[in-house]
Amino acid sequence: MIKDYDRHKAIAYAQKWALKKNPAFYYFGGIGGDCTNFISQCLLAGGGVMNYDKYNGWFYNSASSRSPSWTGVRELQNFLLREKGVGPFAYPVSKNALEIGDIIQLRQNPTHFNHTLIVTKIERGQIYVCAHSNDALNLPLSSYSFIEMLFLHIVGIRT
Repeated sequence: MIKDYDRHKAIAYAQKWALKKNPAFYYFGGIGGDCTNFISQCLLAGGGVMNYDKYNGWFYNSASSRSPSWTGVRELQNFLLREKGVGPFAYPVSKNALEIGDIIQLRQNPTHFNHTLIVTKIERGQIYVCAHSNDALNLPLSSYSFIEMLFLHIVGIRT
């Protein structure tokens, strides 16, 4: 069964916590970055259901009990695009097809995608995002440097 992804709840969460840290979740800023942890929290706020599959899941219990997809850029991408079980899912779209609450991943180095953002506003063709690691609240996407971008439209939540 598929339920709707509540884009407004995901965005409200992103805007509330973009410049501070939710104490219910460990902050990974000093040990590799917190961007995907933050985006996973946003997806959860939007109605995400955790997937506790040990190998292919998307979940967070604590800093030492979480799936790689909860905090890893590439692993979240793989989960959203390939996992057919419980949890949020997505498909790649063009920049022009993005909606608020969708996810953007950036490749800022030659070898791999390394940053995850959430779209919080689209106004006059300009996309605004929230993020962690380099904390951002409604920052224009155009202010980021990157080699490549991947736009992920969150379709819904499998339950």
